[in-house]
Amino acid sequence: MSADSLLTTPLCNLHREQGAKMVPFAGYDMPVQYPLGVLKEHQHTRAAAGLFDVSHMGQIKVAGEGAAEALEALMPIDVIDLPVGRQRYSLLTNDAGGVMDDLMVANCDEYFHLVVNAACKTADFAHLKASLPSHITCEMLDDRALLALQGPKAREVLSRLAAAAATMTFMDTADVEVGGIPCWVSCSGYTGEDGYELSVAASQAEPLAKLLLAEAEVEFIGLGARDSLRLEAGLCLYGHELSEAISPISANLLWAISVVRRPNGARAGGYPGSEVIAADIDNGVSRKRVLLDIDGKAPVRDGCQLLDGSGAVVGEVCSGGFGPSVGKPIAMAYVDTAALDAAEPLYAAVRNKKIPVSPRKKAYVAQRYYRG
Repeated sequence: MSADSLLTTPLCNLHREQGAKMVPFAGYDMPVQYPLGVLKEHQHTRAAAGLFDVSHMGQIKVAGEGAAEALEALMPIDVIDLPVGRQRYSLLTNDAGGVMDDLMVANCDEYFHLVVNAACKTADFAHLKASLPSHITCEMLDDRALLALQGPKAREVLSRLAAAAATMTFMDTADVEVGGIPCWVSCSGYTGEDGYELSVAASQAEPLAKLLLAEAEVEFIGLGARDSLRLEAGLCLYGHELSEAISPISANLLWAISVVRRPNGARAGGYPGSEVIAADIDNGVSRKRVLLDIDGKAPVRDGCQLLDGSGAVVGEVCSGGFGPSVGKPIAMAYVDTAALDAAEPLYAAVRNKKIPVSPRKKAYVAQRYYRG
């Protein structure tokens, strides 16, 4: 894709003014890093507050009588009983039980606010329009920008500018004025840290960003650190850990399927691929997503094959890189369930070398979401 054909966010000029290195990402011209550099941007977010431009993601408004029931027919979460002012992580599934996208769904009383991945938003919107009843409206909010403020100082910073933010707990949503700028705010993010996502009119995105950047604790953070932060927190990235060929159960996302929608639940199934996913829950899957501890300092990258002791391929790395918070290489992979159950030694094949790796049960950093 040529530079001229790339889409831009409302903060594009501000990124350049701040010295950002811009790269193509999901069809957009996006900042991968700033003069601070990826390593320090990552560390700053873990220690203070990082500001991310995530305006490339899709924001979709769904409204109309029976919208909750209609959305619940397309995804495996409890939408009907989702309280007003709350949101849930969810999945759009296909008939084969694969994941079309992962997203956030919020109940805003008179409508539902969906936040979907940038690379999937056009397909997601078309899927929703084709699948929802005709009386339910589905609108892509192209006139909105989205900023994320993440880190242990994010709450302190936003509460100075909007007192209502201080009492918001993880997955709360509200209409809030931030320094006089109307925003729709969710207490959420994708770094493992406490923080917020702020949806704002595109025309107000730059004033809001400048307002937040004026706070001493806040630095602009690019895509490079965004990826290492989510990987340390053990969070999936669509196109790496998730795809239309990967079951939520293989992805270790059973927790993202509401209990009421699981087999024997009060409203079990009824969404695309639900019978396939129910079978995966009952019978198990052939491969599972795991985090890996890596022996040594050599990076283990995406696409790297995993071998058992006999040299047979038993898995593949889906995300890999350096974890600044832990000071060592980190990775996520899909591994054959039989190899995991056998608990035999595993190796990553890196440049004709076999690097010992082992599955770990917890994320590399503890999640620090504020739950009150």
